[in-house]
Amino acid sequence: MKKILIGKELHFLNNLIMLQIEKSPFKKQIDSITGTNGWIICFLAENADKEIYQKDLERQFSITRSTVSKVLILMEKKGLIERHSVSCDARLKKIVLTEKAWKISEMMISDAFRMEETLTKGFTQEELVYLHTYIQRMKNNIQ
Repeated sequence: MKKILIGKELHFLNNLIMLQIEKSPFKKQIDSITGTNGWIICFLAENADKEIYQKDLERQFSITRSTVSKVLILMEKKGLIERHSVSCDARLKKIVLTEKAWKISEMMISDAFRMEETLTKGFTQEELVYLHTYIQRMKNNIQ
């Protein structure tokens, strides 16, 4: 019996998702946005009612401090985010979306809902719950 390589299949699935994102009807309007920028914009938009800091992005996306720092610097240069000081700690900078990023987030969220519908077509709610549980367990196994 042939061994099933889950990591390989997840990698291929991720590649297919990225190809679909590239075909987005909004892609031309948001072509300055990389995949990572897009995920960060969506996360910030979904959590607009909270104060989000660099450490929150590191934890959310399982990426290093230096990577997040580089991404945020580029996002500032592109006019997508601003960093605001907070009164409780001068070292902390809250990350806030610009108007430009808000417009982009609306397009990306629309694309994300379409992608989610495509990915989960034919799954029962119970299967989706199990799948989510399995993915979370895999993430915990390698963290």
